[in-house]
Amino acid sequence: MRRLLHAFRPRHLALGLLAACAWTLAQAAPTPAFVTVKDARLVRHGAPYYIAGTNLWYGAWLGAPSAVGDRARLLKELDRLKSLGINNLRVLAVAEQTVMKSAVSPATTSKPGVYDENLLRGLDFLMAELGKRDMTAVIYLNNYWQWSGGMTQYLNWFTGVPAHDPNVSREYERYMNETAGFYTNEAAQREYRRVIAHVVKRVNTVTNKPYRDDPAILSWQLANEPRPGGAKSSAKQKAVYVKWIADSAAYIRSLDPNHLVSTGSEGLAGSARDEKLFFDAHRTPAVDYLTYHLWPRNWGWFDARRPAETWDGMMEKSLHYLNVHVDYAKALGKPIVLEEFGLDRDGASFDPKSPTTVRDRFYKEVFGLVQRRAEAGDPVMGWNFWAWNGAGRAANADYWWKPGNDLMGDPPQEEQGMYGVFDSDASTLAVIADHARRLQALSKKPVTP
Repeated sequence: MRRLLHAFRPRHLALGLLAACAWTLAQAAPTPAFVTVKDARLVRHGAPYYIAGTNLWYGAWLGAPSAVGDRARLLKELDRLKSLGINNLRVLAVAEQTVMKSAVSPATTSKPGVYDENLLRGLDFLMAELGKRDMTAVIYLNNYWQWSGGMTQYLNWFTGVPAHDPNVSREYERYMNETAGFYTNEAAQREYRRVIAHVVKRVNTVTNKPYRDDPAILSWQLANEPRPGGAKSSAKQKAVYVKWIADSAAYIRSLDPNHLVSTGSEGLAGSARDEKLFFDAHRTPAVDYLTYHLWPRNWGWFDARRPAETWDGMMEKSLHYLNVHVDYAKALGKPIVLEEFGLDRDGASFDPKSPTTVRDRFYKEVFGLVQRRAEAGDPVMGWNFWAWNGAGRAANADYWWKPGNDLMGDPPQEEQGMYGVFDSDASTLAVIADHARRLQALSKKPVTP
């Protein structure tokens, strides 16, 4: 998507202060091994838990015992990430089978109620290995975008309307408005909840531990980048969206009182540029912390083929976007995590051998701002860069993924190598490791009981 966000000003900070008080669960308190929230901080083992993470949406696929899996590669990827100081992965739990070419295959569900047990066992294996490494995961349970089937595939199942692939139509505004119909389709919502229950209530086949009792899970997430609809979402669409978030988050909490719940929101970019909507969507006590994403090139702020001409404007907008969301978190009295951000390789290349000079500079700026705000005592709890390509490599000259090719952080809706970080990107890895070390140093200060 290419859309230019207007400058954002926190007009509703005072309103958010009303929601700053902590929400105490009626259920028994979780053990200290679980990540919890205290005084607008993520906390684990009595200390602040700062996230130095990445996105590895395909972790369950690599972990699968079937032909699609590559457990040897997964173990190497996890060890490499651990060596860089990465302590958290954001991963996809479920993909829906679809005819859309820009979606991953195989999928976890081939039709409502039918699951690929191999992929669920892949998630089991991934979670077991994360636990061994004292790493955690944010697990998202749906997707607004088509690259994993997602909400548009739910609508296809229950309305018969063909799933809309915006990679083909190029009509992203229409796609967003149509996909928002997921929230009001009763059959789709029933199936979504059945899927949630199937995953959340699962017992890990590797550890024999119920997921709800696994401290390696940091949070359950409603979806990847949910939104009310398009850029001009109506008041009705916004109200439906807010209710869906509150109801879905409460449902997850009813199944699992031990883990945190988050939305997966992009922030203002996923809130129809409506500051009040972002507040309203995250005010519910069933949502424990806030999320936001930063995509300068997608939003028309940066051109990798004209970096000198577009850098300054891009950074001004980006830093403002980052800062204002931390201010929102302060107003709401909740932690916030920058769980996606990325930029092209030099010259918009997809080749792993191409330089990453501009990306490295961008990462330093983003990491630096998060670090400064965290050191100042603000409730920003870290970052997950998008995404980890690791040892994966594109098999096709056009860099587009096809079934059977290496899976990477760049999903099937875009060229492989667009945003993902390869294991050979030495300069980028050095930047990541340095800032992971700095951020996690802040975790050494205990939280006062």
